[in-house]
This record gives sequence, structure tokens and C-alpha cells, in this order.
Amino acid sequence: MLDADARLPMIPLTKLNGKRFVLNAFYIEQIEAFPDTTVTLTNGKKFVVRETVEQVAALASEFYRQIGAFRLPEAGGLNRERE
Repeated sequence: MLDADARLPMIPLTKLNGKRFVLNAFYIEQIEAFPDTTVTLTNGKKFVVRETVEQVAALASEFYRQIGAFRLPEAGGLNRERE
């Protein structure tokens, strides 16, 4: 991957024509298959990519995990804090 850009909110994707690009993961609103995978951004712009819905979701999730965004307590974490 791009180690120098690891701190940027970008995920690498591939357009149907084979051209590689990086997409700002923070702007992904939804990912659908029509049957080609279509990534819709919060501004309404759409990108059709070679990766599957599951692959795009995994890339975004991994990015969020790496930066610690949207951290959720572990299962039962809320109950343990109240005890």
C-alpha cells in the first residue's frame, strides 16, 4: 500500500477501465451492486469500480479501524462500566 499516505482518509480502488485511484473514505454514503459496484458519495457523485461491495466496505472499515474512528465498546462494555 501507500505507506506515506497511510494517515490520509483514502482507500485505493480501480475503475472499470483499470485506472487506479484513491477515494476519500469519509465521503462514502453507500456502496451498491448494479451488478457493477457503485460507490455513492455524500455529494451525490458516483464511482463504478471493479472491487466488490464487500471489498470496498472492508477497505473503508479497515481504514476507520486504523485511525480509531467510530470506536465502539466491546460486547458487554457498557454493562461493565456501570458495575
